[in-house]
Amino acid sequence: MKKYTQIFQGTAFSSKSPKEVQILKDYLFCINANGMIEKVIAPEDTDYETLLETYQDKESFHRLAEGQYFFPGFIDLHVHAPQWAQSGTALDIPLYDWLNTYTFPLESKFSDLDFAKNVYQDVVSTLLANGTTTALYFATVHKEASLVLAEICSKKGQRGLVGKVVMDNLEQTPEFYRDADTQAALIDTEEFILAVKELAKSTKQGVYPVVTPRFIPSCTDDALKGLGALAAKYDTHIQSHCSESDWEHGYVQERFNKNDAFALHDFGLLSEKSVMAHCNFLNDNDADLFVETGTAVSHCPVSNAYFANSVIPIAHLHSKGVEIGLGSDISGGFSPSLFDNARQAVISSRMLEDGVNTSLPADGRGVPNSRITINEAFYFATAGGGESLSLPIGRLAENYAWDIQIIDINLPSARIPVFNSDEDLNDVFQKIMYLVRPENIREVWVQGEKVHSRA
Repeated sequence: MKKYTQIFQGTAFSSKSPKEVQILKDYLFCINANGMIEKVIAPEDTDYETLLETYQDKESFHRLAEGQYFFPGFIDLHVHAPQWAQSGTALDIPLYDWLNTYTFPLESKFSDLDFAKNVYQDVVSTLLANGTTTALYFATVHKEASLVLAEICSKKGQRGLVGKVVMDNLEQTPEFYRDADTQAALIDTEEFILAVKELAKSTKQGVYPVVTPRFIPSCTDDALKGLGALAAKYDTHIQSHCSESDWEHGYVQERFNKNDAFALHDFGLLSEKSVMAHCNFLNDNDADLFVETGTAVSHCPVSNAYFANSVIPIAHLHSKGVEIGLGSDISGGFSPSLFDNARQAVISSRMLEDGVNTSLPADGRGVPNSRITINEAFYFATAGGGESLSLPIGRLAENYAWDIQIIDINLPSARIPVFNSDEDLNDVFQKIMYLVRPENIREVWVQGEKVHSRA
């Protein structure tokens, strides 16, 4: 019989398709030494009882308690790690003012490595406690502090994709917070890429360098061109903001006479490993370009409600074949929980479909076919995120990483109202998605290693 490093037994939820949740009742999940799911075994399979008899008395066997369920670990496709220090602050002012009055002064403080360590230790721990097993991070312009974030992800067991931010445009960045010049920005980025690739050699769950122009306004043409070349040279992930707000979208049109998507593409910044945050103002041509290049959208529904001046037509973009994942956008989004962001994604889509201006007739108030379901939001937070990053994560299936959160619905301080022992598991799933609090997340595992526990 094949030997496994660990076996887990319990009921799990995973995305079968964007609209359909797969329920794996009382399954066995067999994990190998690399932290990958090598075998998924149903109760009716011939080797189910044999494996139970062999493993159930061993330390490597983990059986869920009554009222506990496996969820895939969440994948947060847009986190400004330094902004954790200002989460919940100044969400009532325009984006441009918010950046210059609050955000850039805060991020400039990350030249202090002790300050950077304090904030980064806390944000990584907080995201893990909220079930986020993989995070795509913007750091700051500081190479050393950005490397500190990658090292913290490595040590704490989170799969971190980390970008040293590039900001070299003198006209759109404050003197106290920018790269020294374009050449320095590109040299620092290349050195950062090499350092993270070296760190990755000793990190089981993986850490990844990400080429990160903050957004087009903050970067010169030479920087954007150079970053595209570095991404191609080292085959890295790429992230930026794209067509987020009226101001930013309009700025790019005025500078390049085209939308963000085509401008970024001209600089070699759209690829299978590219994730663009927000994208509220993408038109159909932009979306087609995303499909053609394999570029994904990080949907940040909480943040968009504050800063995007619009509701993104996420259902329409997904129907065209654009890859979609979810992002918290700390701190433009106040919540570190992708459960919160999944709920807001559904709410925003319903508001877009139904409309909000009651002075208009009901049939002319909204945008038809805009709603998404909680199943789709779950997909975006898990399988969609994995596809967006081109990594084998986000599903509880063979040849995927064992990245999971164990949800307990019977916790006295955070009980989820399931009173019938035979309640339909689809209903249990929906209750979990809408009602879970961080206390319900009892354990979190990444790549077969326990990285968080509330036991």
